Amino acid sequence: MDSYLFDWANLLLRWAHVITAIAWIGSSFYFVFLDSSLTPPVDDDLKRQGVSGELWAVHGGGFYHPVKFAVSPPALPPHLHWFYWESYTTWMSGFALLTVSYLWNAGTYLVDKSLVDWSPQAAVAAVLAFLVVFWLVYDVICRMVGERKGGDTIVGALVAVLVCLAAWLACQLFPGRAAFLVVGAMLATTMTANVAMLIIPGQRKMVAAIRDGRPVDPIHSRRGKQRSVHNTYFTLPVLLAMLSNHYSFLWSHPRNWLVLILLMAAGAAIRQFFVLRHGWKLGRHRHPLPYALAGVALIAATAVWLAPAPRSAAAVAADAAPVGYAQVRPILEQRCYLCHGAQVQMKNVRLDSPDGVRQHAASVYQQAVVARLMPMNNATGITEDERAVLGRWFQQGARVD
Repeated sequence: MDSYLFDWANLLLRWAHVITAIAWIGSSFYFVFLDSSLTPPVDDDLKRQGVSGELWAVHGGGFYHPVKFAVSPPALPPHLHWFYWESYTTWMSGFALLTVSYLWNAGTYLVDKSLVDWSPQAAVAAVLAFLVVFWLVYDVICRMVGERKGGDTIVGALVAVLVCLAAWLACQLFPGRAAFLVVGAMLATTMTANVAMLIIPGQRKMVAAIRDGRPVDPIHSRRGKQRSVHNTYFTLPVLLAMLSNHYSFLWSHPRNWLVLILLMAAGAAIRQFFVLRHGWKLGRHRHPLPYALAGVALIAATAVWLAPAPRSAAAVAADAAPVGYAQVRPILEQRCYLCHGAQVQMKNVRLDSPDGVRQHAASVYQQAVVARLMPMNNATGITEDERAVLGRWFQQGARVD
């Protein structure tokens, strides 16, 4: 029953996380598009009000005319919508999901003794440190360098180096699957911290100044804009890191940290294409296609690099040899019974009988051979040859007689 309730919690949290993430990323993408697509106002009345840009759009059968004020509107409206719960609920649901899926079972998901022989509690502390320390270092970089003239480029370079160092370190400390997720959670935490610690407080100070009739300090607008831009470039790398847990060929590679860095760089480059594309359509700069091509080239190069080597003639011949239950049973006994035997039946899966193996044959094939997710972190040391035997057995009909 505990496992059943745990699965429900995982499902509902994942569902909520995806919904809130769509809301947050969707609004973020929209405002980046809006800022990049604004044109100087034509109407004299809008100019007198202090409007710096406007956009005419059509959607859902209606026409929309959003405008942006350079610093502040002539008067605050009675109702002002704030965009922050999309970010907060995404982070809260994501952290809850991280807790349920990884932190709660740290000994299984976060500890690989071939990398670091430490306690589950130490591994959990290390994960939390990644979330906090990265944000603190990143924030110092933004404040010390980013507020100088021409500092944005230097900040971008320093943050890129910081992300690369964090990706490398995570892959030295945690199993590959967890390491990718930790880096994604680290960047996502920074995105929400930008909203909670800089963007929203700055906006509140601006609103308070307008209401009190005081001059608005433009530093709040500049900081908010800077952090919003950073957030939009973090988005695709975060999504890649979150989705990677389904694709073991990425995080199981010996140089998984480099795989993660290359694909995150590709995501950032592709995002740059979409950000600049809106301004290019208005003639503000050159076509940003090279960024998209660079991102695609990085993905293609990574795919070629990770491609499996051609199989030898001996391996091809071995595939034709019949594999029966007598050959599969010792592998299951040595590698799988620990978690799916008489004493423990994780996920209600038991493999210590012919009937159990027959019932879960497809799952064994998918998890141990195709996805290579099991055994978790390869705790029981299954070999490539043993995975191949399981694969041939299933492809030949998964007979247990």
